[in-house]
Amino acid sequence: MKRCNSKGVKIAAAFTLLSMIGSSGLFADVKIAENPTGKGKAKYVFVFVGDGMSYPQIQSAAYYAGKDAGGIVADVKKSENPSDSPAMKALSFYSFPVAGSASTYDATSFAPDSASTATSIFTGKKTHSSSINVDITKKIKYRTIAEQLRDQKGWKIGVISTVNINHATPAATYAHQASRKSNYAIGQELVASNFDYFAGGALMDPQDKKKDKTSIYDLAKNAGYKVCMDQNSASALKNGDKALVIAEKLADSNAMSYDNDRKSGEWALKDYVAKGIEVLDNKKGFFMMVEGGKIDWACHANDARSSIADTLALSEAVEEAIQFYNKHPKETLIIVTADHETGGLTIGYAGTDYNLFFRTLDGQKISYAKFDSDYVADYKKSGTSFESVMADVENLFGLKMPGSSGSDKNGGLVLTDYELGRIKKAYEKTIKNDTGRNQEEYDMYGSYEPLTITITHILNAKSGLGWTSNSHTGLPVPVFALGVGQNDFAGFYDNTDIYKKMAKLTKVVSD
Repeated sequence: MKRCNSKGVKIAAAFTLLSMIGSSGLFADVKIAENPTGKGKAKYVFVFVGDGMSYPQIQSAAYYAGKDAGGIVADVKKSENPSDSPAMKALSFYSFPVAGSASTYDATSFAPDSASTATSIFTGKKTHSSSINVDITKKIKYRTIAEQLRDQKGWKIGVISTVNINHATPAATYAHQASRKSNYAIGQELVASNFDYFAGGALMDPQDKKKDKTSIYDLAKNAGYKVCMDQNSASALKNGDKALVIAEKLADSNAMSYDNDRKSGEWALKDYVAKGIEVLDNKKGFFMMVEGGKIDWACHANDARSSIADTLALSEAVEEAIQFYNKHPKETLIIVTADHETGGLTIGYAGTDYNLFFRTLDGQKISYAKFDSDYVADYKKSGTSFESVMADVENLFGLKMPGSSGSDKNGGLVLTDYELGRIKKAYEKTIKNDTGRNQEEYDMYGSYEPLTITITHILNAKSGLGWTSNSHTGLPVPVFALGVGQNDFAGFYDNTDIYKKMAKLTKVVSD
């Protein structure tokens, strides 16, 4: 036993934009070794899934990362070449030669969940929301592309996620359950999969909800996995090891930290990808699924700054795969896509007219989740005064009391009396720990902490970003492709076709 440690038109417009971006000079930081032809034999396949990430999420991240995200129009006009504009910093996958788009509906909803959409991506089949790799009767099990590549081709398999490694999307590579909430059973299937490298957040219910069963971690050790719960032991993993790696620093719901909360020296998503490549690399081939799961969580909470941070972290993780591609351009395929959109994010808000002020988001120093756990929980216990809370709000989110120096318009962070009143009302509901919601309150807060989500809503609005939901939406999602068979991923198609295209390129037999 091995052990490391005990611990239509709009879509066409989007295609046009992506095509223009892909041919511009915005990619100085992204180096693809040679002109990708799409020819070769698929031997190494990466699938990056930005959970909840559609066009608004990626484009808001690109704008935020730009050199002049506070007001770009004048600078764009100064240049005859849009590629010289400081308006945006293209994400790594914007340099991919092919961009397509996929519909996301499932067997029960136009606004599906991660379980059913990931099932579509990895099996080519539709199912119920909340079901993983089973048919609509919940009796027939679907085999995944990862399982087929393991059994038919002898490939090694890696699964990485910033959320719990038995959460819906990572589970859809190896599990078959009527309900995504069957956490212990999904953990058992993780071990039984005999996949080679798992990394991410801690397992949910590792001893079942009653805590009366053998820990999944112990089952993994007994099955020959090196179970690593700190970065030193994860760093020591070598090529050919079979490993289950849990992030040393865990945050909300025992997932990895949001990237804007990540401390110096704490591994980012890209580090787990780099280690996974090292562990999996072999002559037969490997398949790696990488999920930016907390993009979705941030969007559920309408936290634009955290969504942007984790989208940029996913972009950096893709760069690790690009480096591998550069060494094996005739054998590697990289796909970057999403399961669905979350939050109904839009770039544009009624209160700012046509203007966007992304630099206002620099005022946010902490994710909504960390604010809840490190500050709001204490406010409730101590009955912290509104004045003291507002001092924290200015320090952590940049929002200033009315009358402070600065402006409340055009990217200013001074609150209006109306905005302060909204925060005061939400504070009073939070401080009383009042979890009841009438219709108006549900529209404003969803199931989230009233104080926190009101703060992020106001900050987002001042930047020019708006939200329609705390849930998933029916938007199509982008599909970017680089490498062997890349041209197959152009156009508009259903998410089930992503599996079909991968199966064709890897020559696996569907079963």
